[in-house]
Amino acid sequence: NEFLVPAIAGDAVCSIAVSEPQAGSDVAGIKTNAVKDGDDYIINGTKMWITNSVQADLLCVLVNTSEGQRHKNKSLVIVPSKTPGVSVSEPLKKLGLRSSDTAQIFFDNVRVPQRNRIGEEGMGFIYQMIQFQEERLYAAAATLKGMEGNIQSTIEYTRERETFGKPILKNQVVQFRLAELQTEIEALRALTYAAVEEYIHGKDVLTKASMAKLKSGRLAREVSDSCLQFWGGMGFMWDSPPARSYRDSRLGSIGGGSDEVMLGIISKQMGILG
Repeated sequence: NEFLVPAIAGDAVCSIAVSEPQAGSDVAGIKTNAVKDGDDYIINGTKMWITNSVQADLLCVLVNTSEGQRHKNKSLVIVPSKTPGVSVSEPLKKLGLRSSDTAQIFFDNVRVPQRNRIGEEGMGFIYQMIQFQEERLYAAAATLKGMEGNIQSTIEYTRERETFGKPILKNQVVQFRLAELQTEIEALRALTYAAVEEYIHGKDVLTKASMAKLKSGRLAREVSDSCLQFWGGMGFMWDSPPARSYRDSRLGSIGGGSDEVMLGIISKQMGILG
């Protein structure tokens, strides 16, 4: 009632605070810690590249709550952003997705009650890995719509724009490339939908979610690059749709798990990592 209900109702903005300046892909390497003091935790540390951090009301923070093994010493703790000791930097100046506020968060002797912990103490890393599967499936699904929009706007532009006496779209090389990209999008859609269906039915989708995330990040860049090319000089203008897509799509292979992390997971699941 205190946190989840207002978040679902849209009355509270939430932010997941996991990454740190020296621990992005290596989630187990975070340094932010929470030390018990009576019935409270005292939190100290810094989080980096945190989405929604500038406007967030509630922060879901991954912290070290013991000195044990790094995969078993972490917990997720809810920290209201107005808690004394919490400070947020100015929005970071990013290459793309500039409408999504991203900043650093600093915790300086931040006191929160232990009852703000989500689930069992020491299970935070496991909980976060489960959440990452959902995030990666969402990323793949959300990317589909953006890529389709990019292709559609390119079709419309190249149908109207003429060079050498005919619309650009009349060139077979343009037609075939757009057809190739649409085929790739449909293949990604099939993989993503299959993974989501299995996840809904309680199956392990670690491999498929990682594959969908990997493919979506790479395909989004491929679509953006090809569409920008077909827009020509206009596509290179900062305010053009393909230019924005080109900038925004680059995060797809970094945020929520880099391509390299996805490949590591897939290789491990295949039994060939090592």
